[in-house]
Amino acid sequence: MTVQLLTRKFSTFQYHKMIETGILTESDRVELIRGEIVEMAAVGRRHASQVRRLNTFFSNRFRGEAIVDVQNPIELSDRSEPEPDIALLKPRADFYESRHPQPSDVFLLVEVSDTTLAADREIKIPLYAEAQIPEVWIVNLNEQCVEVYRQPQDSEYRDVRIFRRGESLSILAFADRAIEVDDLLGK
Repeated sequence: MTVQLLTRKFSTFQYHKMIETGILTESDRVELIRGEIVEMAAVGRRHASQVRRLNTFFSNRFRGEAIVDVQNPIELSDRSEPEPDIALLKPRADFYESRHPQPSDVFLLVEVSDTTLAADREIKIPLYAEAQIPEVWIVNLNEQCVEVYRQPQDSEYRDVRIFRRGESLSILAFADRAIEVDDLLGK
C-alpha cells in the first residue's frame, strides 16, 4: 500500500507574509517553486566567484540599459518566486521597490550550475518556459559552456544551443552585441 502525504502549497502572498512576520528570515536560503518552499543549495567558492564575474561583466556591458540583479526574487506567478543567480531587467526608476520583477520585466535570466545542473535543467528551465521568460542561460561550470534557452513554449524552450570557449553569443534583447564565452567563464 502506497502512502500519500498531504502537502500544503503556498502563494507568493503567503510566502511574503512568512518573510514579513519572521517565520522565514534572510538567513533562510529558500525560494518558492510551484507553491513549495524549497531550500537552495549552499553556494561554494567556485559558484560565488562565477556569479561575481557575471555581475561585473553585465554591469559594465549594459550600464544604463539594464538593471543587473543578483540572486533576488523574480515573481513568475502566484505560486513561484525563484531567485536566479543573475537577472538582466528592464530599467525602472524605482529599481523595483514597488514590486518584484515579473516575466515581462526580464531580458535574461542566468543560472550558474555546478552541483545544481540537474535541478536547473529539470525544474528551473521548465518553470521559466511556462512563465514565458524569453531567454535563459545556464553557465555550466563543469562542462565550461553556456547553455542558451530561447523561444519558450509550454514548459520547454524550442531553441536550445550550447556555446563553448572560443565562441560568441548575444542576448536577444541586445542582439547587436557579441559576447565572448571566454569573457563569461573567465580566462
